[in-house]
Amino acid sequence: MSNLSTTQQGDASKPALVLVHGWGAHSGVWQSVLPNLLEKFNITCIDLPGHGQSGLVVDNSIDGWAEAALKVAPQRAIWLGWSLGGLLAQYVASIAQQRVEKLIILASTPKFITTDDWHDAVDEKTFRDFHTQVIRDPHASLLRFIALQTRGSETASQDSRVLRKTLLQPEPKAEALDIGMQLLLETDLRNKLPDITTPTLLLTGERDTLIPASLPSTLNKLISNLESVAIKQAGHAPFLSHPEQFCQALADFCFKDNAIQQKEAK
Repeated sequence: MSNLSTTQQGDASKPALVLVHGWGAHSGVWQSVLPNLLEKFNITCIDLPGHGQSGLVVDNSIDGWAEAALKVAPQRAIWLGWSLGGLLAQYVASIAQQRVEKLIILASTPKFITTDDWHDAVDEKTFRDFHTQVIRDPHASLLRFIALQTRGSETASQDSRVLRKTLLQPEPKAEALDIGMQLLLETDLRNKLPDITTPTLLLTGERDTLIPASLPSTLNKLISNLESVAIKQAGHAPFLSHPEQFCQALADFCFKDNAIQQKEAK
């Protein structure tokens, strides 16, 4: 049995949308955009293992997390994952295509750290140094990561205040922060991306310091049915800094004929 906590809101006659938050967060992070999204979707929010109201799971591999999430998700839905949640959503779409109507990768990537053959990511030493700090002082590391997620956004101070208020109540379990960092460090889904044939949107912030601007063109070679949207002046959390543009980009993708295109959100 899955220990994952979910909240479900909306009209069952509307398209099902699954929202999966990022590292150190919980489902409360979507609060500012829920009213807009509920006008169009029937929403299920999932708390990742050890985050929010969810307990830890036995298998803490990406496969184990995906299995736990699928147990509590609708049988078929649009999946949207932010950052670490985006990593999970990509994996779900690659192994359970019949469960994923469409995929939205929000400020995420198939591989978060750089290697000799992958430059669209964060320097590995930087990530590993941060992981060490997470183990030593989870609370201080979470505060630092909140600042990092909002850096670059034109509303960085406001976004940071919102994240601190939301994410620290309740604060994720220290073990969950450690496990999540291990997944970010070790997971490489590049060989899984060709298995994703469902319509996919890569939604990023133009000023995101964690997701390089070169990622869309790289992913376009790996995912066959990809569209990319970059929200101007936004950082790693565009749904906080630019909620209207975020919701509009999501609606445009979900309620139109599928097409592969590149564009920027105005």
